[in-house]
Amino acid sequence: MSILLTVLLTVQILSALVMTGLILVQHGKGADMGAAFGSGTSGSLFGASGSANFLSRSTSALAAVFFVSTLALAYFGSAQPRTGSSVLEGTPAAQQIPGAAPAPQAGSSEPVAPAPVAPGPAQIPSK
Repeated sequence: MSILLTVLLTVQILSALVMTGLILVQHGKGADMGAAFGSGTSGSLFGASGSANFLSRSTSALAAVFFVSTLALAYFGSAQPRTGSSVLEGTPAAQQIPGAAPAPQAGSSEPVAPAPVAPGPAQIPSK
């Protein structure tokens, strides 16, 4: 199970990094307008419309891989076995708040004294 989580996490991180790089390499919708007025070249490595097609499809595929790996990590992260209904049930008694009354032991019928109450602010008599 640990190996599967490591593989899923690696796939998610790699897909996020590659997808970020692909998004930064792509031209915006207004990039061709600047090329029409002579501020850049419209030719590219993949041809006139080939780069937009290739890069956008690669980004879509990596986004799907990222989404699936995120869902799988969320599923495996929430599927951990739980010992009780509360998160605090597994804490040892030694980690309780200092000065607080000790927690009653399970199955004991001894009454527990209430915790001392701190004195409140002094009341000022009204005139």
